Amino acid sequence: MNLIEELSALQSARGHLSDEDLRALAERLAVPLHEVEAVSSFYPHFRRTPPPTLQIGVCRDLSCFLRDGGMAARELARECEGRADASVVEISCPGQCQAAPACLVNGVPGSPDDARRALAGEAIRHPTVAEPDPSWACDPYAKPEDRYGELRKLVEAGDFAPAIERITESGLRGMGGAGFPTGRKWQLVRDEPADVKYVVCNADESEPGAFKDRVILETLPHLVIEGIVTAGLTVGAERGFVYIRHEYEASREILEAAIQDARARGVLGDDIFGSGRRFELTVFVSPGGYILGEETALLEALEGRRGEPRNKPPYPGTIGLHGRPTLLNNVETLAHVPRALQTGRADLKFFSISGDVAHPGVVEAPLGTPLPELIERVGGMRDGRALLAFLPGGASSGFLGPDHAEVAMGWDTLRNAGSALGAGAIVIVAEGADLLSLGRNLTAFFRNESCGKCVPCRLGTEQAVRLLDDGSPAALDQLPALDETLRETSICGLGQVALTPVLSVLEHLPTASERGDT
Repeated sequence: MNLIEELSALQSARGHLSDEDLRALAERLAVPLHEVEAVSSFYPHFRRTPPPTLQIGVCRDLSCFLRDGGMAARELARECEGRADASVVEISCPGQCQAAPACLVNGVPGSPDDARRALAGEAIRHPTVAEPDPSWACDPYAKPEDRYGELRKLVEAGDFAPAIERITESGLRGMGGAGFPTGRKWQLVRDEPADVKYVVCNADESEPGAFKDRVILETLPHLVIEGIVTAGLTVGAERGFVYIRHEYEASREILEAAIQDARARGVLGDDIFGSGRRFELTVFVSPGGYILGEETALLEALEGRRGEPRNKPPYPGTIGLHGRPTLLNNVETLAHVPRALQTGRADLKFFSISGDVAHPGVVEAPLGTPLPELIERVGGMRDGRALLAFLPGGASSGFLGPDHAEVAMGWDTLRNAGSALGAGAIVIVAEGADLLSLGRNLTAFFRNESCGKCVPCRLGTEQAVRLLDDGSPAALDQLPALDETLRETSICGLGQVALTPVLSVLEHLPTASERGDT
């Protein structure tokens, strides 16, 4: 029994979680009511009151903020005035940055125009998902019937040690942001002397500007599955999970279909390719929250609890899911595994590119590609405007100015430039924007998404937003010391990076007022 799955099923059936239903659930599961209340109150997807017939969520975070998301929210709210059946709320990034300003219409991704059509009584359907791109160079299989070929070779050889050697030689690193060497991570879990181990694919892509993993799941799910099964058999696990955010419903359906196809091919089950080896894969739908991208918070959710980060050490590779050694990799990392095995190279990267570009989208390019080339791949700057700044690694990285536009988009080069590659969530900012307001927007995102477990993060992010709203030199001068406190005392990475973007603005880049803009 997983309490989160029970709550999700209950809400799906009833529309919300009433007091009576929670009491009945607690009695049926024989768990204390306070435990049910604690879990149901933690996750933003769970509702305690009946929702309106039409609920419109408008993204308030960076990529949509740059594309007038706030104005869209205000206009839609005015159009809903006097209607008891409809409401408009601002929401955290739903991973649809390519369509900014993004809306969710009763949970279905759409645009402000889709929301208006829904208000007029039209039915809104799920948008068309990303089409498979035949140019994805990371897919080593020319034909569908060739898929899972690298896994088959390993299974037939009966020896998975070469997989770690090959992955290590390729230089593959964690593509979720940390950049930890993948081969070393696999080896650490493989070396653990345990009878039961797990593999978890982190598909909880919730950082503003990040949507590449969604596109990979929609267009290359077979590579992700092959990476998971290869990892599992290599480290000695027989069960894996894909932890996916609930907003990615269309992606989940595609992944589930690909899992069924993999099972039919003999990739999953009790007798993989006739070898007697077994591996099962389950999709777990998250009830929401950016903090669930943190690996130990994710594990807490998989165990049916509040998604609050654990103190480390111990690390998940030693004591992870259900106290067992657990390998966690993100979607993109696992998708690169088949090609890394085949070619011995991991020199490609998927970049989510949003903000002030003509056609926001996902680009696959060699690591080290300069920013201008990536911008050109998405149609250039919006309206031909000049580049003012960019975030190379998403909300947890620092802004860089146009003087760094030619820096190679790689791990070491961006670190040396004072920022980070992170998850490759590039957000482009054109001339005319107020960078301090963008920094404030990102700081507010971290405040909104703090789980509240540790006092420094819970109170520090709130204080940071207050200082930014004050805006006086005396208030802004307090931010570096506050940042130091958060970095040294926060339990997880959220608090440790919450002020990184805004401090990069204050330290290196001009705000609108400093340029004399009006």
